Amino acid sequence: MLYYLFQYLENEFHLTGASVFQFITFRSAMAFILSLLISMVFGKRIINYLQKQQVGESIRDLGLVGQVQKAGTPTMGGVIIIMATLIPVLLLARLENIYIIILLITTVWMGLIGFADDYIKVFKKDKAGLKGIFKVVGQVGLGLIVGSMLYFHPDVIIKEQLPKGEQIVQQDGKIKVFGDEHKSMKTTVPFLKDNELDYAKAVSFLGDDYEDYAWLIFIPVVIFIITAVSNGANLTDGIDGLAAGSSAIMVVALAVFAWVSGNIIFADYLDVMYIPKSGEMVVFILAFAGALIGFLWYNTFPAQVFMGDTGSLTIGGIIAVIAIAIRKELLLPVLAGIFVVENLSVVLQVGYFKYTKNKYGEGRRIFKMSPLHHHYQKLKYHESKIVTRFWIVGILLAVLAIVTLKLR
Repeated sequence: MLYYLFQYLENEFHLTGASVFQFITFRSAMAFILSLLISMVFGKRIINYLQKQQVGESIRDLGLVGQVQKAGTPTMGGVIIIMATLIPVLLLARLENIYIIILLITTVWMGLIGFADDYIKVFKKDKAGLKGIFKVVGQVGLGLIVGSMLYFHPDVIIKEQLPKGEQIVQQDGKIKVFGDEHKSMKTTVPFLKDNELDYAKAVSFLGDDYEDYAWLIFIPVVIFIITAVSNGANLTDGIDGLAAGSSAIMVVALAVFAWVSGNIIFADYLDVMYIPKSGEMVVFILAFAGALIGFLWYNTFPAQVFMGDTGSLTIGGIIAVIAIAIRKELLLPVLAGIFVVENLSVVLQVGYFKYTKNKYGEGRRIFKMSPLHHHYQKLKYHESKIVTRFWIVGILLAVLAIVTLKLR
């Protein structure tokens, strides 16, 4: 909204300094600062309100140190993250941008699913929360919407670098490095020199017009990634500060990728796919990062508030959609490695338990408890140490992910 206001003031009244709102860097910095202030200042008031309404977490005793003492801690704190993200974005972003629209839909959609889950747990006293089938339907529904918008919307286009032999000197003396804008379902494969994968190739058997059917592959991939990453974030939210801190690290790295992908100069220098209009996502991403860091102020050990599924499902959904939009979804196993490991620990634990029960008559476990962070709690590690070490691993993975811009 402020973007349009200052654009009007500059055009109509030539207001000094109004043009600064044209710069993504300025609006991104403002979005980060504003979201940080909102989450830290108003976050405390929301926590107090949740306490008065007795919106407290009910704790199942799993024999973990310090677990029972957390009973009654306010939950549904994800509303702080959502509010602190949406307000700066609505004020500072270009709301007609297709990528901003997709991210706003993702935030509200996943927030509502998480809120419904938390509401049932807290107010209906049903620890199971929203039935799994409804969560899956919600995630699949979002995947269909996001996948369809990214595939069919005319503003979702790319520019690819021309081979050296095809680069020409234009009339203005500049070298034409990138080809023309066009629709494409190509994505980036990390660590490879010729690092682009075209989803359309998977349906090349359909004939010469196979590219028209790339959605048959692309949309299911989007659904899978959104479901997997949002569930991974949900599983990671098991001890104080782990999900919020790990996610903030991932989001900062995604901001780097979005900036590079949306800036033709950096895209040329780093030899990466240029995605017109995707740079606007940096405004959203830094607002999201500020919201996470501000929330972390109250969520570190000992937590004054839990994000609940309202926060964790929203976080995972946003991270997944950003990665897909900037064609970095195949980098998520590295960048979101914490989520992947937490997911895998549960899958392996459950699968191995069922296998050994069928084969030996009794279930056996790989880990003392899953997800993985609970395994370390069972080994008597203090949760602050567990969280700090997970953050360190997350930072290393984020650095490795960013290095792939040049490491091929």
